[in-house]
Amino acid sequence: MAILDTVSSPSDLKKLSEQQLEQLAGEIRQFLIDQVSVTGGHLGPNLGVVELTIALHRVFDSPRDAIVFDTSHQSYVHKILTGRASQFGTLRQKGGLSGYTDRGESEHDWTESSHASASISVVDGLAKAFALKGQSHRNAVAVVGDGALTGGMCWEALNNLSADKERNAVVIVNDNGRSYSPTIGGFSENLSKIRTQHGYDELMEQGKKRLKSLGWVGERAFDALHAVKEGVKSTVIPTEMFPDLGMKYVGPVNGHDLEALDHALTYARDYEGPIMVHVVTEKGHGFEPAVNEPNDQMHSTGAIDPVTGVPIGVDQPGWTAAFSEEIIAAGEAREDIVAITAAMAGPTGLTPFAQRFPDRFFDVGIAEQHALTSASGLAMAGLHPVVALYSTFLNRGFDQLLMDIGLLRLPVTLVLDRSGVTGSDGPSHNGVWDMAISTIVPGIQVAAPRDGTRLRELFREAIAIDHGPTVVRFPKGDLLEDQEPLDTLADGVDILHYSDNKDDSSADVLIVSVGAMSARSLAAAQMLEEDGLNVTVIDPRWVAPVAQSVVALAADHDLVVTVEDGTIRGGVGSLISEALGSAEVDTPHRRLAFPSFYPKHASRGQLLEDVGLAPDGMAEQINQWVSTIVNAHNELND
Repeated sequence: MAILDTVSSPSDLKKLSEQQLEQLAGEIRQFLIDQVSVTGGHLGPNLGVVELTIALHRVFDSPRDAIVFDTSHQSYVHKILTGRASQFGTLRQKGGLSGYTDRGESEHDWTESSHASASISVVDGLAKAFALKGQSHRNAVAVVGDGALTGGMCWEALNNLSADKERNAVVIVNDNGRSYSPTIGGFSENLSKIRTQHGYDELMEQGKKRLKSLGWVGERAFDALHAVKEGVKSTVIPTEMFPDLGMKYVGPVNGHDLEALDHALTYARDYEGPIMVHVVTEKGHGFEPAVNEPNDQMHSTGAIDPVTGVPIGVDQPGWTAAFSEEIIAAGEAREDIVAITAAMAGPTGLTPFAQRFPDRFFDVGIAEQHALTSASGLAMAGLHPVVALYSTFLNRGFDQLLMDIGLLRLPVTLVLDRSGVTGSDGPSHNGVWDMAISTIVPGIQVAAPRDGTRLRELFREAIAIDHGPTVVRFPKGDLLEDQEPLDTLADGVDILHYSDNKDDSSADVLIVSVGAMSARSLAAAQMLEEDGLNVTVIDPRWVAPVAQSVVALAADHDLVVTVEDGTIRGGVGSLISEALGSAEVDTPHRRLAFPSFYPKHASRGQLLEDVGLAPDGMAEQINQWVSTIVNAHNELND
């Protein structure tokens, strides 16, 4: 019987011998490879923390002791050890297991946001609460990657955490030299320096050989020496990392050595006050394709071959790839184009630009706020920065966009990948807020391309604007089929469809389709025409500011409907309502958009269908609105 089959809670780990624990680690690693190769998910990060997570749950008493995983994409082993192994076939699928910690799944999950660098702040608050409630026996533990420590929020939290020597807070730095990509900056270089200081380890190895050569007496002596190993090491190296914080430091510890981890974490658990444990791990450990993947595609993967790691299925041209080609072309044409990303050069398509123009590419680490304000400085000096982020991470840089870029009317272009409903990564990775957030910045111009051709056009238009910030946002996944316009109006609005055989007795409906919703809008329009309505479908291309032709067309129709994959509150529909009101256009306006709630993990199509944004759902809702308007009109005439 497999050891894994006997483990359904952290308490089961305490019954296992060292040999059984080693076997369990191997079984978990193979389980992860087998399961994630089918469903997709964060494989590399979880393979790297197998032993660390086992040790955490052996030493600490979860959930009494709070274990908080930063970002929590590396929580799969935690889920397995807390009784959820049988659910892994549903990982990241609708109604199934989340790819991150989820408070609704288990009492062992304390958080569920997938945004990095927040765990130490959470632990700071938990430790304060435990102390105030007189629960000095409880520990709060943050498991944070070295990549997340490039985020300023971590340092704000450490500054506060280290000020109170009475609170039991443990910060475990999971140091594998990578975030989504290799960790950058002075902090990373400092960690690397610590990792390579082998003088202490070499002495330990020499001592081990000499003592064990003396037989069982020597082995006993070595065991005693090993038991104090981490305490000794904490006095040897700590000043290299946190000279001014005053936190106790233990490390570096081999993150794949269960015995070493047990000693270090036990010391940390029993220590009174804040303490940092520096654990060195290998991302993808135990699966050669993940360890040797140069572009870190095993960080988050789709379905793969469980032996070779080769992706299953043929990749179609994607939005990210189209942007990647276009920014290289822009860089070749203009020397003032520079690119910035926040630890995600590969996922945002900037790696080829970095290879082509290394001096004009800047990876600032997981620091979106700094990325945007640094871009403002670049723009002040006469360059045109392109900041490529996942849409969900724009949330973190809003103040900088509003005050450091927008207020100064600086020419900075934000390219937001994974905008709108993204699906399987769950609520905190969805990009449904970007249009609501960005369009309230005075003077900003926001573009939403519907296909690859429009992405290229709109990006070129965006970087040509020199009097203020611009945004180009597009969804996750494969490019949609190009939808060529029937006509393009003077202010750039595309007419995608209008009813050829217009029935003057039928209601005229104007659908304002935003970005990648065009195919759905056109399909809904066909259904509406079959129901006897006259339908015009337009794509504004630039959704902010609202084009005057949109207002003029609205005045010529009986109903205006905006369709967008962003949140309904404060989105493009809100902008158009304001524009119609200002122009005193009284055409009824209705909005089809994502409701104001946090969407759970499921596919993009499933989530859109659930909220009425599939073509049939859109058509049904529009028919109901038309009926209501017609009935109200008839009653008024009667």
